[in-house]
Amino acid sequence: MIDRILKSEVLASAKEYPIVTIVGPRQSGKTTLAKLAFPKKAYYSLENPDTRAYAVEDPRGFLADIPEGAILDEIQRTPDLLSYLQENVDNDSRVGRFILTGSQHFLLMQNISQSLAGRTAILTLLPLSFEELPEKSKRMDLDDMLRYSFYPRVHSQKMNPYNVMRDYFQTYVERDIRNLLRVHDLMAFESFVRLCAGRVGQLLNLTSLANDAGISATTAREWISILEASFIVYRLPPWFANVSKRLIKSPKLYFYDVGLAVYLCGIEEVSQLKNHPLKGGFFENMIITEFLKRRYNKGKDNRLCFFRDRTGNEIDLLYPNGSEYIPIEIKSGKTVSSNWFKSFGVLNKTWTQKNASNAIVYGGDVLQKRSDCTVVPWRELHVIGP
Repeated sequence: MIDRILKSEVLASAKEYPIVTIVGPRQSGKTTLAKLAFPKKAYYSLENPDTRAYAVEDPRGFLADIPEGAILDEIQRTPDLLSYLQENVDNDSRVGRFILTGSQHFLLMQNISQSLAGRTAILTLLPLSFEELPEKSKRMDLDDMLRYSFYPRVHSQKMNPYNVMRDYFQTYVERDIRNLLRVHDLMAFESFVRLCAGRVGQLLNLTSLANDAGISATTAREWISILEASFIVYRLPPWFANVSKRLIKSPKLYFYDVGLAVYLCGIEEVSQLKNHPLKGGFFENMIITEFLKRRYNKGKDNRLCFFRDRTGNEIDLLYPNGSEYIPIEIKSGKTVSSNWFKSFGVLNKTWTQKNASNAIVYGGDVLQKRSDCTVVPWRELHVIGP
């Protein structure tokens, strides 16, 4: 069993709130974490039809049967139960009574904001970070790391990542999408998701994406929102302020798990990654998501963004460091190039914020501490920021 970094935040929150809510992708380890953190708590899966029927048909009776609280798994399956939970914890405000897990972010958050505001801590658990990987997995080379999913069971059970991602995606399409939205043409939706995977690290252009998928821009916008709600993709916003009209406002698109993006692009063997045109995008996706995991594992919100002006000058990631940002360029190459440093000069001419020292994350193995930038191997992200 893999111990998760977020566990300390979960335990700390349970000492302050009557409810702790853990959200994240399916199979990211939410149930295991909840059980590991609270081994003596009763556990109820709301995926179970009998349990769900009881909670839906007699919510007060269901909660009355668990006066000491419980772990309620996949709470989005019974959204109306949240209103009764509000009543229950208002009558008995002891901290740490209920631990909720959910796999649908925005819909769940909407219900929580309406019913449980001020009564629950909300924490996000993503798939394994570099630090949480088993030792054998940490020793994989870069191409293997990109191909492998970061979902816990792939590593703990030594499963074939291609097969796991195939089953994961098929189950997701057949099950979760039908619950969230009536997608009449599943083949069109699958094609749409694969097109998204082919755009990792690129500016999101919904009109272009819709045209390529053969759907309307309105449908594309709706489907992107569903993918976000289900923790499949996320949008990285640009940094912008009234410093220049040249700064853009389009977000960039990434997958919460790079292994799923690799699978969706039709890559079956690690040898296909060596010279793949999307390798740089996959690498960027993996590194940025790693920094996102770091934020979430500390109980912090996202706040990640990138910099780009209208002439195409770009910094891949601005990572929060207190009131400052750390500008980070991300390059999959193994040999450092002088061209990699040019964007920092452009940023300095436009950037009015005080920022921490620059960093480049690359696909090589040697750490270089230069006068104006630290060049960091992809395995050593811990040397950058908090």
